[in-house]
Amino acid sequence: MAATPPSSPPPSPPPLASSSSKARRLTPQLKRFVTGCDVVICAYLGDDNLMIEGQQTLIDACEESGTVTRYVASDWSLDYTKLKLGELFPKDPMIKIKGYLDEKAAGGGRVKGVHVLIGGFMDAILSQFYGIWHPETKSIRFWGEGTEVWEGTSYENAAEFTAAVVADREAVGVKRFLGDRKTLNEIVELFEKVYGFKPALERQGSLEELKVLMHKTRAENPAGFFAYMRMFYQYYWLNGQTLVGPETDNDKYREIKAESWEDFLRKRSPEELAQAMYALAQ
Repeated sequence: MAATPPSSPPPSPPPLASSSSKARRLTPQLKRFVTGCDVVICAYLGDDNLMIEGQQTLIDACEESGTVTRYVASDWSLDYTKLKLGELFPKDPMIKIKGYLDEKAAGGGRVKGVHVLIGGFMDAILSQFYGIWHPETKSIRFWGEGTEVWEGTSYENAAEFTAAVVADREAVGVKRFLGDRKTLNEIVELFEKVYGFKPALERQGSLEELKVLMHKTRAENPAGFFAYMRMFYQYYWLNGQTLVGPETDNDKYREIKAESWEDFLRKRSPEELAQAMYALAQ
């Protein structure tokens, strides 16, 4: 680790986002895309260039349109407003985009940011990607004590809440919604209630051990992104830092029924849970 020489001024942290950092070229296609809209929903998912530069360009197009008044930023999972840059690194673009929207609004811009936060996506949490639910052995592999809160909302429910927010012209800023919040021990009871069996629990270690492992894995092989990214997500999802609830905006849109963990399980077989993340088109 290199130290800054005493004679040098300490380095300044990079700005969250600066609207004056550089001029962005707005293509005719992008201008045409936002023309006539009053709200734009961004569902980008990609590298930092897309998630930061791509969104900033889209926001600039919205501002220039003269008609767009709200921009629903990507993405939806976890309360990244409680994170510092660099903690859960895939959320850094979301933090920067919120800063960019806040900065433009403070400067008199007409476009207001909307940030819909829903906890973890149920469809992803129990899918094979995270390695938590294993239908072949009817087991759940977990980190922590089993008493940590699992906040979740299904893809479908998140879309319903987002649509309700979009239809509400007064809805701006951070909006928090949840399908349900349960501990792992409570979810095990739901498995027995819905499927007739209790999953075997395989504890992988404490959250502190997970934290050590995820940083070690990243340091040893930075290119192996997915191997450690899922660890980072699990750690910050479980450690309480990014909790969306318990207070939410659900009651503002009573026409939307929150889909509970039990509801989510009842719609799928144990085998289908592992593929739920990839079943959007079904």
